[in-house]
Amino acid sequence: MMSETQVHAIARQMLEMQGAAAIAKVVQKAQQCETGGDAEDAREWRHIADAMRIMRGPRQS
Repeated sequence: MMSETQVHAIARQMLEMQGAAAIAKVVQKAQQCETGGDAEDAREWRHIADAMRIMRGPRQS
């Protein structure tokens, strides 16, 4: 299991490199892990996605 610091570092790096599309890619990776039967990895990818959403901030209309 990754530390909270690692999760946020990965989330920040992916957002900087891929922008808003990074969240969709991470969620897709979590779904692939679940389909493959790897619940622990799926949980970590979802944690990274949650960190990205927090970093991105509230939606604006």
